[in-house]
Amino acid sequence: MNNSYFTPEQLANRLVEWGAEKKSVSGVRLFVLGVLAGVYIGFAAHLATVVGTGDFAWIGLQKFFVGAVFSLGLMLVVIPGSELWTGNTMMTAAWLEQRLTLTDVLRNWGWVYLGNLVGSVFLAWLIVSQTGLMDGAFGGTALQIASNKVSEEFATTSHSGAYLFRAIACNWLVCLAVLLAMAAKDITGKILGIFFPIMAFVAAGFEHVVANMYFIPAGIFAKALPLAREASGLDTTLLAQLNWWTLWQNNLLVVTLGNLIGGGFFVAAVYWWLYLKKQKSKD
Repeated sequence: MNNSYFTPEQLANRLVEWGAEKKSVSGVRLFVLGVLAGVYIGFAAHLATVVGTGDFAWIGLQKFFVGAVFSLGLMLVVIPGSELWTGNTMMTAAWLEQRLTLTDVLRNWGWVYLGNLVGSVFLAWLIVSQTGLMDGAFGGTALQIASNKVSEEFATTSHSGAYLFRAIACNWLVCLAVLLAMAAKDITGKILGIFFPIMAFVAAGFEHVVANMYFIPAGIFAKALPLAREASGLDTTLLAQLNWWTLWQNNLLVVTLGNLIGGGFFVAAVYWWLYLKKQKSKD
């Protein structure tokens, strides 16, 4: 037995226990923990917006820095503790192990998703509309990010398909980050386990639904700031396309589906099949 981290076989069992334990958490607690996770991811998204502002000679290096600071979000979710919907897609392992019913899983996902949305939008409103920090270059960046995520070309078949696969790849990495943190037995290992996959998904340009719950509302709120609109360089057509309807129609719906596939199938279901289903067959 390795004393410094959990082996893959041990980790698969821990993943099932982790999912099964969520059955006993009340809806109110799930919602509040979800709000906290939405806020934590929002803090990281705001920091990424700040770091991503301005011209950078080496765009790849700028993307690395943006991804590096965004990893703070999952560190805050995992270590102090909260409920993040994208990570909770891995509850499919406990469901496949028959430790949870489908109703249990959907109940958790519903409360946590709602909490993540409320927390993310609340923080976007607080930072953009109340702090006075975003009426300028940072607000312009927030508008550019949000506009890119809901533009009309996104709604075409080819682009929405591309975003589906970006979302699959994103939560594949996010859930691997959660597994690495789960495998570590000390806080340093958890931080390092989280940092690299999260940095990778952001730098690569993949799509995370809870991050987008902050990025797009932040852009919507920034539309009310004159200097932010000027700094963004967006024309009136692009600004008009950025609204609460396109938030869902052009982004969150397809990204939610992709994240579910990435975490629920490519991580949780595959690891369950590799280490638990096969072991049961042997027994």
